[in-house]
Amino acid sequence: MSASQESTLVIGATGTTGSRVAARLAAAGRRVKAASRRATPVDGSCPVRFDWGDPASFEGALEGVGRVYLIPPLGSSDPAAVMLPFLQQARTAGVQRAVLLSSSAIPAGGPAVGQVHQALPGLFDQWAVLRPSWFMQNFTGTLMHARTIKAYGTIHTAADDGRVGFVDADDIAAVAVHALTETRAPNTDLIITGPQALSYDDIAAILTQVTGRTTTHRRLTYEQMRDRLAADMPAEFAAMLAGMDRAIAEGAEDRTTDTVQRLTGRPPRSFRAFADLGMHPPAPVEKRNRR
Repeated sequence: MSASQESTLVIGATGTTGSRVAARLAAAGRRVKAASRRATPVDGSCPVRFDWGDPASFEGALEGVGRVYLIPPLGSSDPAAVMLPFLQQARTAGVQRAVLLSSSAIPAGGPAVGQVHQALPGLFDQWAVLRPSWFMQNFTGTLMHARTIKAYGTIHTAADDGRVGFVDADDIAAVAVHALTETRAPNTDLIITGPQALSYDDIAAILTQVTGRTTTHRRLTYEQMRDRLAADMPAEFAAMLAGMDRAIAEGAEDRTTDTVQRLTGRPPRSFRAFADLGMHPPAPVEKRNRR
C-alpha cells in the first residue's frame, strides 16, 4: 500500500494537538482515522472508536493504517503498560511509522512516556518523538491555569523565576504533520519551543496588557503545588507535574530551539501574538438589584 492509499491513525483526535494534526492531514488530502473514545468526527477524517483502557478497540482502529500519531493516556504515570502492547500490535498490523507526543521535560528512558520513547526505535524503522515545551493553550479554555486566571486573576506554580519556551499547539501540530508525511522520517526526538523563554511573571504581565485585567503569578512550594494538583488527578501524577515545576525553577526549560522554523519553514508564534489572537477579557457580570 502506498503512502497516499494508507490511512494515518490520529489518537486523541479531539484533543489539543490531535485535532489540529487530524485537520491538517485531511486538508492535505491524506486519509485520516480520527480516534477517540466516542468516535467523534473531525473535519475530513473518518471517526473511529479508540480507548487506551479497552484493548478490544485497537484492532479496528489499526485496520488499513500505515502511520500513527500517538498521544499517551491522560493522567497515567505508567503509560508504557498499555502503549507498548498496542505498539507491538500496530507493528504486526503493518504500521510503518510512529510519531509520539512526549514532553521536553521527559528524556528517553525517563518517567512515564519516557519509557515509550526509549522503546520506539526498537519497534519501528520510521519514528519520531515530539518533545514540546509547555503549551500556550494551558492559559485558555478549561485547563488549570485558565480556570484560576478567570476566577482569581492568578497563575499558581512552583516554578519561581524559571523560564519556559512556551509553544503554540498549532506549531506542534505543524511539526507533527511534517514528521508523519515527509518521505524520510526524522528518526530522532524533536524539542519544540516558541521563540522566547518566558517566566510566569512575564506571562502574567503579557496577559494583563492584552486583556486589561490584572493577572499575577503566585509562587508555591513544591509541596503546595503537588497537593493542589492532587485535588484533580492521581497523587503520583500530581507529584510528577509538581516536580516538573521544580525543574523549571532550576532552569531545565530555559531554552529555545529552531525546530519549528527548520521543519515548517516559518517561525513559531510568540506568546504575545498568541495572546493578541485568542485572549479576551471576561464579559462583565450584569448586576441586578434584589427585591
